[in-house]
Amino acid sequence: MGDRIFLSSPHMSDEGYEMEYVKEAFDTNWIAPLGENVNEFENELTTKVGSNAAAALSSGTAAIHLALRAAGVGEGDIVFCPTLTFSATANPIIYQNAIPVFIDSDYITWNMCPKALEEAFKKYPEVKAVIVVHLYGLSADMDKIVELCKKHDVILIEDAAESLGTYYKGKHTGTFGDYGIFSFNGNKIITTSGGGMLVSDNEERIDKARFWATQSRDTARHYQHSELGFNYRMSNVVAGIGRGQLKVLDQRVKKKRYIFECYKRELGGLNGVQFMPSNKWDESNYWLSCLTLSEEVRPLDMMKALENENIEARPIWKPMHMQPFFEKYDFVGTDVSEKLFENGVCLPSDTKMTEGDLKRVVEIIKGLW
Repeated sequence: MGDRIFLSSPHMSDEGYEMEYVKEAFDTNWIAPLGENVNEFENELTTKVGSNAAAALSSGTAAIHLALRAAGVGEGDIVFCPTLTFSATANPIIYQNAIPVFIDSDYITWNMCPKALEEAFKKYPEVKAVIVVHLYGLSADMDKIVELCKKHDVILIEDAAESLGTYYKGKHTGTFGDYGIFSFNGNKIITTSGGGMLVSDNEERIDKARFWATQSRDTARHYQHSELGFNYRMSNVVAGIGRGQLKVLDQRVKKKRYIFECYKRELGGLNGVQFMPSNKWDESNYWLSCLTLSEEVRPLDMMKALENENIEARPIWKPMHMQPFFEKYDFVGTDVSEKLFENGVCLPSDTKMTEGDLKRVVEIIKGLW
């Protein structure tokens, strides 16, 4: 059995950029809560993606939560959410005592289906907000989704947790909606160990989100709170890691794309193998390389074969409307997301993978045919 090959693990820069900023935080004793790294990480990320303002937070989940609050979502409000996603997209809807309605995917993007979204608007015209996800780094069909949200005058929140570095028609994902979300969890394309960012062109709303994220502490000599607050701000040390990681984002995207192209070239001709879609308007970061199987080899066969050789692979996300906690909520669509879950596999896409690692994965998979 060879060395462990991970699905997607943290990858610090060879140049040591992260340690420079972390050392500066230690040297100046700005360990927590805030400091220059937090401010500069916000500024550098907004410059990178082309947004006006950002709030560095403890997680992408926290960013979605504050985006919903900023959108005015409250008890009993309806929020449209993709069913094919990680639960972190949907959980903050419940934090706000709102009601999720799950929307199916399409095969063109693997993301929210515009036709299903349009059907949902007809069924729930009172909807308060829409959350769209760019799954595995694949961009959703944003022109159609933005058009529908504008038509119905509904706030659009982009969960771009998996798509930092992805472009839709030359523009960064996460910057089309009223609010955008990025995640720096340990498995993401760049990481701060844990953390997230809320971005928006509405600077006033971002200022408000920062206020909520620091326990809604009013400007006063004493501790005074006029609103409910949260402990959601990113620490100065964590932000230092993020500043260093942001310097190598383009390198990481390049490697992720290389891994995907290698798999597609080597495995694309196998009977029943279909890789995740690529559209002319989508320049994906290929955070994870994913495929579906439609013949005799099944996802569990592939995952077990890799697992036996100390290689990590995962299923496609199980749809939210199939989850025990969320199954009581409405779902609009057909069975696309269910089929992707039943037939999909996420292949190891770690940016530290060597040519030998890629060859090893490919040979094990080919051996199943």
